[in-house]
Amino acid sequence: MRIWSIANQKGGVGKTTSVVTLGGLLAAQGKRVLLVDLDPHGSLTSYFKQDPDSLERSLYHLFFEQRYKDRDFVRSVLKPTSLDNVSLLPATTSLATLERQVSGQDGMGLVLARSLAKLWDEYDYALLDTPPILGVLLVNALAACQQLVIPTQTEHLALKGLERMVHTLRMVMRSQNRQLPYTIVPTLFDRRTTASLTTLKEMRRQYPDSLWQEAIPVDTRLRDASHEGIFPHQMDDDGRGVRAYRHLLTSLDVPERQRA
Repeated sequence: MRIWSIANQKGGVGKTTSVVTLGGLLAAQGKRVLLVDLDPHGSLTSYFKQDPDSLERSLYHLFFEQRYKDRDFVRSVLKPTSLDNVSLLPATTSLATLERQVSGQDGMGLVLARSLAKLWDEYDYALLDTPPILGVLLVNALAACQQLVIPTQTEHLALKGLERMVHTLRMVMRSQNRQLPYTIVPTLFDRRTTASLTTLKEMRRQYPDSLWQEAIPVDTRLRDASHEGIFPHQMDDDGRGVRAYRHLLTSLDVPERQRA
């Protein structure tokens, strides 16, 4: 299993859209994909018409059940999506209380990694949708993943969130004594606006080695797919947003192919 975290310490930058679109494109290649919702807002869970306020089991329960070490229990938390080879590990709003409940307890930063280990042979990829706040959930995502994707809206205020995310990443890498590859992905790009053009130029200046050289454009079809609860490529396989994510996927998979 390859595990990617999609993270940024700013909301509204396209994290959930990136998780869903990349996951759907991997599934279209025949890959078995697990989508994981670590955000108490439950946007990824709601995307697939699951109610974060009423689910009996969710990611939250893995932190309090010793059975998170049991494969059958982890499986029992999973929910279906509109594709047979994509499953969802959902969130509930209870995750908002997690920080207070597990504060000071040993091993809480590795719960997700240990749970995913039980499903290691059942999925080819796991994509993690993370909250925009540094805490136990984001720490779990960074500890579990092998690669980080940082969607960043192409507008000036988003640059501060990107700066915080890169700082957090470096801090976590030092504490864990490991390197974590990351790719910054410009999102919501509109070449008609000065804000998008100048922000993209600034990203290229500040992060020349980590920035994906293309950009995800504004595309209303991505929003339409969300409304229907389906993967964007199921709605419009040749839409400009889907095409851009397909290019991104090729870029993200290059290191894996080179190691093969």
